[in-house]
Amino acid sequence: MKTIQMCLENQFLVQVNPSYKLDYTGGMRMKTFMDFPSFTASPPRFVSVEELMETAKGVTNMALAHEIMVNQAFQVKPTELPEGSWERRMKEIMHKAFWDCLEAQLKEDPPSYGHAIKLLAEIKETLLSFLLPGHGRLRSRIEEVLDLPLIQQQAENGALDISRLSQFIVGIMGSLCAPCRDEDINKLKEITDIVPLLKAIFSVLDLMKVDMANFAVSSIRPHLMQQSVEYERNKFQEFLELQPNALDYTEKWLEETMKCLREAGTDDCTAASSDPSPLYPLNVHNHAYLRLLKWDHASDPFPETVLMDQVRFQQMQQETDRLVLVSSVLLIVYTTTGEAISGLPGLMETLKNTVNILLADMRAPSFSAQEALANIGEKLCVELSQCLSQHGYSPFSADRRSTLKGQVLATIQPDNTVRKLMDARVQTYLLAYLESSQHKTPPPLPGGLAPVSTELKDLAVRFSYLVNFNKLVFSPFYQKILQKIVTARESSGTEMEEK
Repeated sequence: MKTIQMCLENQFLVQVNPSYKLDYTGGMRMKTFMDFPSFTASPPRFVSVEELMETAKGVTNMALAHEIMVNQAFQVKPTELPEGSWERRMKEIMHKAFWDCLEAQLKEDPPSYGHAIKLLAEIKETLLSFLLPGHGRLRSRIEEVLDLPLIQQQAENGALDISRLSQFIVGIMGSLCAPCRDEDINKLKEITDIVPLLKAIFSVLDLMKVDMANFAVSSIRPHLMQQSVEYERNKFQEFLELQPNALDYTEKWLEETMKCLREAGTDDCTAASSDPSPLYPLNVHNHAYLRLLKWDHASDPFPETVLMDQVRFQQMQQETDRLVLVSSVLLIVYTTTGEAISGLPGLMETLKNTVNILLADMRAPSFSAQEALANIGEKLCVELSQCLSQHGYSPFSADRRSTLKGQVLATIQPDNTVRKLMDARVQTYLLAYLESSQHKTPPPLPGGLAPVSTELKDLAVRFSYLVNFNKLVFSPFYQKILQKIVTARESSGTEMEEK
């Protein structure tokens, strides 16, 4: 645990300000509830610099713990300073000055080993930090060979052999490193000059620290669930005490969901629920999470309790939109061509791949939906004509081509009948998956979604995991908010009756 803490602290650059960034695999920006501009407009509350720094540190640690839990691909990465930045230039200058000084000391007559011994001490400490409790013999060997008092005596008597010690260090590194570092170790063995060798040793040790941190993360993740839930909840509570309005957008999100469910039939709540009580808290929660896949990120602030996962929900929203469009196009193809294509093996998969390729840049600023759908219609007509001819069916007539192209192009409209149908079915499936997650039995797939079943099920699994983890962390806060909303509505209803 000491190693992972050391590596996580060393490998991340965290800017402690209201819009800090945390880098991790995937390169996405991780937001926290400190990002909201409304927090600067909260009622005046004077806090010390120490309180502010401690809160920022707590939010940072919570974001990191959260990322480890929800991102299965999470990896610690070495910090890369921007090319040409003054920080990078300063680092390069300082490192060059240090290594030049070391080289000058070793060339003195007699050689001066002050810097070299400090480096050996740092290397020894790093190697010992890699060891596990069962590495007793290896620990003794390192302590014996890298005995600093003995090395100091040898240096004073002119008997220090740094080359021998360096080769020993390289050998130990080879026995401790991950297989992916074998090539780096072999390159170390080819270096004969002392200063370049020590410099390269430190570079490889830095990589080994990252490897060790990532190994520790993957090893402890299965055991972190309960601790992480409690940790995140406590850290959020601490932040809430400093920012009493830190749940304003969450309250608005849940209140609008309840209003939506009461007014059954609005566009935001089209997904049917199997729950007989629409205002049952669990049902409200599930519908609220489902609304995140329809969120207007440009104009509506994201709820605070899910803000750290906004990027993930946004990506899932984009995936959902793409699956709806793909399934709509394929349904149109099936209804236009009739049963002729139903028995042709692999055809639907081929057509799906074609549609996916042409929709690959769907979220790019330069993407033109009209142009893409027009190209999809043209491409599908060509592939269908070739396939029908090869299997002896009647040619794809000009009228059917025109109908297919027109219907495919019409799906550009959000209120298109086919698109609305497939969207409702996707939403229904995702809602049913959330409801069935406690029973461990996946729901049946609605009609028309078979061609995208693999992608939809994968999306449902990731969506459900994210939602369930969020529920575990923030359920006490959600319960209080819902109780507050219900109480306020009952009080309002009572006042209306009295009047």
